[in-house]
Amino acid sequence: MKTKIDKLSFCLSLVAKFSLLTTLGIFGILIGFIFYKGILHFSPSLFEWEYNSQNISMLPALINTLNMVAFSIFLTTPIGVFGAIFLNEYNSKKNKLLYVIKIASDTLLGIPSIVYGLFGYLAFVIYFGFKISFLSGVLTLSLMILPLILRNSQEALKSVPIELREASLALGAGKLRTIFIVILPASIPMILAGILLSIGRVVGESAALLYTSGGVAKIAGLTDSGRTLSVHMYIISSEGQYINEAYTTAMVLIVIVLVINLLANYIAKRLTKG
Repeated sequence: MKTKIDKLSFCLSLVAKFSLLTTLGIFGILIGFIFYKGILHFSPSLFEWEYNSQNISMLPALINTLNMVAFSIFLTTPIGVFGAIFLNEYNSKKNKLLYVIKIASDTLLGIPSIVYGLFGYLAFVIYFGFKISFLSGVLTLSLMILPLILRNSQEALKSVPIELREASLALGAGKLRTIFIVILPASIPMILAGILLSIGRVVGESAALLYTSGGVAKIAGLTDSGRTLSVHMYIISSEGQYINEAYTTAMVLIVIVLVINLLANYIAKRLTKG
């Protein structure tokens, strides 16, 4: 009996290792191919201040992307985190509102981005009169990532051991002090993980922004149309003349996401130690 269990365990271990190596191999091939093509056609002209048909500069789109990430995360994170605190700490577990919000959040997470784009176009571009602009794009992306931040923050708060809450309350700390001094710091790594996923969705989004932010190749003001890196990559690749520049844009996009992840992990470690 023991021999059969050992054999089964060995087989499962081989399957797990094979799956891991296959996944890493596919990931390595994809990233390696993009970086190979991107580095070959990397040029300083791609980072000139103004875009034209000669330089195919991605700098305006890069700045728009960073601004889009900053504004959407700034708008959404407080609402998502404080909403999670209310739902997890101040709402009765028997309240049907919790169940409704959970179902609604899970449903909104599965809605295709093109639907958010159409909603943003009808609501912000037409109804509110913001036109196709950076502001319309930010508001649309904020609605898109709000359920993700809300649900991840709620799960992060739930993961905090009950002993920490009880110990804080036993020492005389009030509920509000316990939340902000004990519970919230303990859940910061998981909350940041949710924010990272949101940043990845903002950086890689193109369908919703085509309807709301537009595709003008310039640094956008709040009421101006402007393209992000993903939209820039889509437009120049669909034209068929700048495929090589599209690979370089994809490489820069991957580097940006990697840098943001490393920075967020560093901040999480610093806050956890503090």
